Amino acid sequence: MNPQQVVNRPQTTVILAMSADGKISDQMRSPARFGSEQDKLHLEQQVAQMDGVLFGAGTLNAYQTTIKITSPQLLQQRKQQGKPPQPIQIVVSASGNINPNLRFFKQSVPHWLLTTNQGKQLWNNTPGFENIIIADNNFNQINWSMAFEKLQKLGLNKLGILGGGQLVASLLKQNLIDQFWLTICPLILSGKNSPTPADGDGFLSAVAPRLQLLEVKTIGQEVFLHYQILTINP
Repeated sequence: MNPQQVVNRPQTTVILAMSADGKISDQMRSPARFGSEQDKLHLEQQVAQMDGVLFGAGTLNAYQTTIKITSPQLLQQRKQQGKPPQPIQIVVSASGNINPNLRFFKQSVPHWLLTTNQGKQLWNNTPGFENIIIADNNFNQINWSMAFEKLQKLGLNKLGILGGGQLVASLLKQNLIDQFWLTICPLILSGKNSPTPADGDGFLSAVAPRLQLLEVKTIGQEVFLHYQILTINP
């Protein structure tokens, strides 16, 4: 299927830490807590610039919580920009099958769900999400062009993508990723089943998205890479 060009959509940035061999978690898909304090600060700084962040249900299940801005400086920065203290936290789940007892629902952040008509039914009588966005196709899957147009209309102009690899791959296929921030951490995870920043079926090299390097920072033992996407598969 050819990717769709969505004009009215948020600007998107993938923000992920990975091992030196390109893994965002181990083969058990454990929470990726191998980043340093500097990487955590970097993540908070990037998230603080966003109107919302998007992540898959698998990522939420792994971590049980989401990133919350705690830095007084970043909170003040958002206030000066006329933004609420916390960006909107958007969980993606076509099935809607998410444990309502996760600690995530006790965090003082806005909780949104992006799902299908079928997925919404699981939450009709269950509290947890303040807003449920329905964007599906005829196969009970997320319609990404519809979803991103709806998010933009709801005031989300800058969107951070926090994983996992399947979500990032889906968005790449639809031309919906603009930038990457990748932190390379000094460890080797290995494993053919360990997730990467973009999983899915993959791209042939001739039509793979090409990146332009915008910025490189080395802090301690970690390297921070900032990329802009140049071309997407036709």
